[in-house]
Amino acid sequence: MSELRALGRTGVEVSSLCLGTMMFGAWGNPDRDDSIRVIHAALDAGINFIDTADVYSEGESEEIVGKALAGGRRDDVVLATKFHAPMGEGPNRGGNSRRWIIQEVENSLRRLDTDWIDLYQVHRPEPGTDVDETLGALSDLIHAGKIRYAGSSAFPAEMIVEAQWTAERRGRERFVCEQSPYSILARGIEAGVLPTCERYGMGAVTYSPLAGGWLSGRYRKGAGSPDSARAELMPERFQMKTRHDAELPRNREKLQAAEDLAVLAEEAGISLVEMSIAFALEHPAVTAPIIGPRTVEQLQGQLRGAEVKLSADVLDRIDEIVPPGTTFNVGDAGWRPPALLPENRRRQAERG
Repeated sequence: MSELRALGRTGVEVSSLCLGTMMFGAWGNPDRDDSIRVIHAALDAGINFIDTADVYSEGESEEIVGKALAGGRRDDVVLATKFHAPMGEGPNRGGNSRRWIIQEVENSLRRLDTDWIDLYQVHRPEPGTDVDETLGALSDLIHAGKIRYAGSSAFPAEMIVEAQWTAERRGRERFVCEQSPYSILARGIEAGVLPTCERYGMGAVTYSPLAGGWLSGRYRKGAGSPDSARAELMPERFQMKTRHDAELPRNREKLQAAEDLAVLAEEAGISLVEMSIAFALEHPAVTAPIIGPRTVEQLQGQLRGAEVKLSADVLDRIDEIVPPGTTFNVGDAGWRPPALLPENRRRQAERG
């Protein structure tokens, strides 16, 4: 795997696949040595881009990545991590405030055993916090040399625009990329997020190209939904259970689409995994899909997706099965605006 792509307009070149590490540690593969072997295999295959987050296995993922990059491999890696999710009990132990960002970056640097983070990303929006507060703290970290660039994750198009305008008007460092979910079964970002990234010259690092397991090729019609062990291991806020519950109508639609896509992949002579990763790579606005293998064998299967070029006929058939812009389950969208919650959709006038 030799293709390199520009990360927005930063001048930094990253591999066309990014290694995601959410499955390393207690949430996925608890064998640290085995997880390190997966990271080394990815680096040996030509991947130079690694993504993690403070919250993954409550910091353990960052620690594993730090150990894997020890001994001289750090300089060759574009290393990304994220902040926002609660990291302990009590107030002010998460979020997008200056107070938390300045505190948590030091924790991530320590766990990663590095002097700098290449890409520090806001893991989720926080409408109650002024984006200027967040950008101001991130700008100071860039000027201090603790991080090189800042990015966002799961931001809707309007929030990306607001952040870009705020940076321009307040003299802040801007977000250079956006990380969003993107797969054949979750295509919502095609409507607004990806065009907005193109407009502002931002990179687009997309995650979950296998739709949380639905496009792994293991789940076919009549065999049930892809119940995942990580649904039990991960915090409820990740909505893994609702994303995998076969009784939900929106998930039954996903299962039917996954079945049709598996048949299409067989007809094309490739695996569903390869077709799904190749699909994510196909969009001109996408910089690098994030793959999340737990084992070396899974890594090898996913790497092959970068070598596949989908024909126009296959792409057209995918569009027939899942129309552009379609996301079956809102839980797969990464973030749900608070304005859509029931208590915020209606006037809750007191009656009496």
